[in-house]
Amino acid sequence: MNETIAEGSQSFAAAPDGFDRLWTPHRLVYIQSGQQPPDHECPFCEAPKKSDEDALIVHRGELAFVLLNLFPYNSGHLLVCPYRHVDTYEKATTQEVAEIASLTQRAMVVLSEAGNAQGFNIGLNQGEVAGAGIAGHLHQHVVPRWPNDANFFPIIAQTKALPMLLGEVRQSLAEAW
Repeated sequence: MNETIAEGSQSFAAAPDGFDRLWTPHRLVYIQSGQQPPDHECPFCEAPKKSDEDALIVHRGELAFVLLNLFPYNSGHLLVCPYRHVDTYEKATTQEVAEIASLTQRAMVVLSEAGNAQGFNIGLNQGEVAGAGIAGHLHQHVVPRWPNDANFFPIIAQTKALPMLLGEVRQSLAEAW
């Protein structure tokens, strides 16, 4: 069943709360499948072994690097990762945390200058239960935002509108770095 249903709360047994519910049962398979790679196949450990173009790496630092998200929320969606395979923020060294923070700041400047980003979502999903796509390797999301960039394409049409190809975005941001 690949169906999406939206309904208001007024028909629920309890008192309506003003929220509409968007039911997407087809996503249950994704949630239950636990799509975590084994540590020896970690894409964030493998990326630095490849060329910048092949790995979508925008910048390589001393202890951490910046690459494009292969499944971006928006064009320019970056990930800041330590080279060391560590799964949570508290296990990162003080030096790794400092470089991740510094690269995040620089990513914001680059995305503002090269992509005219007007806001950002920045965050860490730690652990599979918290929504980490790759729970075994710490990575911070830097998602550029623009007015009116959110839409219902992903939910209604299972489509994301991304105006630039990943290679073009990587080249633009790498040059601006």
